[in-house]
Amino acid sequence: MRTPMTTQSLHQTGELTSERPVPASGPVDATPISLTPPDGDDLDPIWRSVVTETRTRGNDIHLPMSLAYAERLCTAHHEANRLLVRVTIALHDTGWGRVDEDRILSEGFSGDWRKAEIRFEHERQGCLIAREVLPPLGYDADFVEAVCAIIDGHDTRQEAYSLEDALVRDADRLWRFDHAGIALASGWFRMDPAVYSDRLEAEIIPELITAAAIEIATAELGRSRALLKTAVIR
Repeated sequence: MRTPMTTQSLHQTGELTSERPVPASGPVDATPISLTPPDGDDLDPIWRSVVTETRTRGNDIHLPMSLAYAERLCTAHHEANRLLVRVTIALHDTGWGRVDEDRILSEGFSGDWRKAEIRFEHERQGCLIAREVLPPLGYDADFVEAVCAIIDGHDTRQEAYSLEDALVRDADRLWRFDHAGIALASGWFRMDPAVYSDRLEAEIIPELITAAAIEIATAELGRSRALLKTAVIR
């Protein structure tokens, strides 16, 4: 059974150290993510509540994979509020399901895409979805607002406000390094897998906040490049 979040447990969220990358306090698992799918079924009621929202922009692949990475990062940072991270990563991109799908690729993945208005809009919609689905499932108001505080800005602001915020942001990026993530995201950015892999190394790894995420990303990227023969097919 899932235990709903309480205000008291919210006060146990991890503070984000100023050291970069943030060192792990526990073991780091850098094996292929398919070896450790998301743990347990306690979030299944949430998944059932957002099935429609997962059918946009590959969220039905992105969100479960990101959850698996988030759980690894929580194991590497045992001081983090694991439930807060897990629930937030499951919902963080559901807002894409409530924006104009044609604009997702035309605005959200071209030009100055990091500042595209549709990215702010998907964050706002994601917060609305969290406020809709979580209270009926037993999550209290403080927990819901903690989830929304991370969802709001996860794509559009540079800084993380807490350790949990940092782990969600890193998990949101880590899925791209797996070959499934490369297959999807390279198409969004209209890049071939080799060029997109180069972009991951040059632009995305430097954005990662935790040392655990950097270790995982580096290992995943190496495996994906070997599998996709990006040194030759370019």
